[in-house]
Amino acid sequence: MHQVLVLGAGLVSRPLVRYLLDKEVLVTVADRFGSRAQDLVGGHANGRALQVLADDEKELERLVREHDLSVSLLPAPLHPLVAEMCIKHKKHMVTTSYVSDAMRAMDKAARDAGVTILNEIGLDPGIDHMSAMRIIDGVKKRGGEITSFRSYCGGLPAPDVNDNPWGYKFSWSPRAVCTAGKNSARWRENGKEIKIPGPELFLNHHKVDVAGFGTLEAYPNRDSLGYLDVYGLKNIQTLFRGTFRYEGWCNCLKKVVDLGLLSEEPVTYPKGMTLAQWTATFLKGKKSGDLRADLARECRLEPSSDVLDRFAWLGLFSNEPIPLAGERTTPLDVLAARMLAKMPYRKGERDMIVLCHYFIARFKGGTEEEITSTLIDFGQPNGDSSMSRSVSLPAAIGAKMILDGALDASGVQIPVIPAIYNPVLDELERLDIRCVERTKARA
Repeated sequence: MHQVLVLGAGLVSRPLVRYLLDKEVLVTVADRFGSRAQDLVGGHANGRALQVLADDEKELERLVREHDLSVSLLPAPLHPLVAEMCIKHKKHMVTTSYVSDAMRAMDKAARDAGVTILNEIGLDPGIDHMSAMRIIDGVKKRGGEITSFRSYCGGLPAPDVNDNPWGYKFSWSPRAVCTAGKNSARWRENGKEIKIPGPELFLNHHKVDVAGFGTLEAYPNRDSLGYLDVYGLKNIQTLFRGTFRYEGWCNCLKKVVDLGLLSEEPVTYPKGMTLAQWTATFLKGKKSGDLRADLARECRLEPSSDVLDRFAWLGLFSNEPIPLAGERTTPLDVLAARMLAKMPYRKGERDMIVLCHYFIARFKGGTEEEITSTLIDFGQPNGDSSMSRSVSLPAAIGAKMILDGALDASGVQIPVIPAIYNPVLDELERLDIRCVERTKARA
């Protein structure tokens, strides 16, 4: 039987582990918290749970060497370390994370070792790539070219449980959600390259009407132009990748950024510090004693602003104690911990994934088509979240393909070739995760 090492037992791990166990794969789950690993394995005869710290490199390498393939669901900066071990011992690897420069630099070594390092095989990145490439390749086969491609994805509370002022609940790492708001962005619009520095990211948002759902807010997602070559769209006029949120998120997060609440500068806050006292430390101007009024002035808002209502709901004006007081931490981690405490999914609540592609394709004779691909998926009440299913099941499917010899592609890979995206998308449809494509002539 094949043996797979799963590194990390976080919020999105369960569907991957259960999928592989159900396929009669021997699965070892290693996590810093042994109890989390045990919960995932659930006593399955083919499962094993271990408590392993990611910085225990000797033990980590031993585990990599003993398994046929490693799935790294660790924080992204740790992936290259795992990849080095996999290449050294000629073992395959799968991650759901973006390919870093350090990972990309291992391509030749992986090819020489005959090892597959499959990255970006989650939701975003992952299903977004695969569903897009199926359409792009289909247009090319019909003799057409893509002239515009706008892609959006977001994990959100389902409308029936969207009951807090932020319009958000956490189905994955709150720290990762927050740090995504610090990224710069780059895209192409009508032939013009546009660059946005991180501090201005949330100023550049717009509304999108999603068929079968309604209106969502979108802001740019990282460097869209890094996919010009990957998607084979060098001459495209418009290429934009964005993130979906409910309306109002961007205005609020812009003030979070401006205040410095996403700072990663180490600090130790005194025990007993309240959230109001913590918030006041970010005020640069004169303090009147009215924190809300002072914050309104600092953020150039009216005191009645709904942004301040969101801050108040989060407790940032309250006398509640801050999380992580007395520890070496950062403002970002304090904010993330508070958000997680106030914005979790309660028992029985379901999350939602919305992924939309909007293409314009041109064909010989000047005719044009508008092609859309829409995935709207909901979590299972008291079961797996949509986020965990849509992130980890593609990785599980990809891992099983590699183990079975169904994917003959060594080196550092992402799922943009038919040999990967067709079988993965087909299997996802069998698991009730499907993209609906629609085409209409463009006037």
